[in-house]
Amino acid sequence: MTVTPRDMEKAKLNQETSLISWQELQRFFAAGLAINVEKELDLVEVAYQFSSDNKQIVQDWLQTKRVAPVSDRQAEDWFGNNAEVWAVVVKPWILVQDAAARPLPFNR
Repeated sequence: MTVTPRDMEKAKLNQETSLISWQELQRFFAAGLAINVEKELDLVEVAYQFSSDNKQIVQDWLQTKRVAPVSDRQAEDWFGNNAEVWAVVVKPWILVQDAAARPLPFNR
């Protein structure tokens, strides 16, 4: 089986994905850099498309609100519940996904 550059990049992103307290991401939210990924999407795939600058796919997700800046309401809910989120950095963004949306351990 041949390992492609895409496979290598997705494996790297997968290793950089972690479970983190939403409270630790407040400064990124305040700066408008926290991007919510809906639970039906694969967080690593979204990160890969962002990092690959795949404008068409990312634009489609943004237009349909499947990927969007974390809303004030969502941020308040996560903060109030001391929630954990799955997160991965794709500079300058922090892509986050509600940890309750995925069973532990995080599946790919």
